[in-house]
Amino acid sequence: MGKPTRIIDFHQHVFWHGRDDAGLAGNLDEHGIEKAVLLSWDVTELELTQAYENVFNPVHARAGGRVPGLPLSDVVRAVRRYPDRFIAGYCPHPLGPHAIEHLEAAIRMHQVRVCGEWKACVLLDDPRCLNLFRFCGRQHLPVVFHIDVPYRPDAQTGRPTFCKEWYGGTMDNVERAVAACPETVFVGHGPGFWRYISGDAEAAPEGYPSGKVAPGGALIRVLDACPNLCADLSAGSGRNALQRDLEHAREFLLKYHRRLLFGRDDYDGMLHQFLQSLELPQEAAENIYHANAERLLRMQP
Repeated sequence: MGKPTRIIDFHQHVFWHGRDDAGLAGNLDEHGIEKAVLLSWDVTELELTQAYENVFNPVHARAGGRVPGLPLSDVVRAVRRYPDRFIAGYCPHPLGPHAIEHLEAAIRMHQVRVCGEWKACVLLDDPRCLNLFRFCGRQHLPVVFHIDVPYRPDAQTGRPTFCKEWYGGTMDNVERAVAACPETVFVGHGPGFWRYISGDAEAAPEGYPSGKVAPGGALIRVLDACPNLCADLSAGSGRNALQRDLEHAREFLLKYHRRLLFGRDDYDGMLHQFLQSLELPQEAAENIYHANAERLLRMQP
């Protein structure tokens, strides 16, 4: 039980971490993955940080050596070369004056089917973001967003400490954005998102909190209140939220299996190995690994 018949990687990137489109296609084969959603990341000059410079595609380096994220052009190139393996995602920067026009053109010209990855130093419920998200709802595009909180308590003093690499805000911002756009499906992701699986998230100084999950997690509250919120399990953040409390993980996956999506955001098989160790019921496994993605992408199984 629990072994999926198909696997769709709902959160993936190409031409980064030293791997091109051919390398990613080969990696999918190695891990038994049928298709992957390729997401862009539009980064402004004011948001560029050193943390990602060694994983971006250096072809796009600007004067001064900085790379503006993961451009749509790389996604389009990969999808054109491997149309049966990759699905195009794209999110323009939400503060761009023509963000909606650019996304609309990408849908028409490049068959973009997911708005993502939304990852900006802007509050998720900023009016300009809501305008973009409502457009996505009208176009039936799910929105994949990344959250990293702007403040975490200092481990010694407990005082709020500013996090330079913050994106989107807190779960309060998530709740307001998702509630304000009921026709839009949101897919949450990132350390700042998954920390809220636990009721003591605000007191955790770590980027990736550990220990038993405390009752009263804001993520649980918002999932229950907002049926248009889903989540992908990608990267270390999703897996960490589950592995920190195995008993809670199984209960969580069984309760929300129709709202969760398999995704990696990298090239390893650690999430797959972990999920298989839980021996989930077949229905839950099929939903998480591919059926939920197929529904959001309006694919025929």
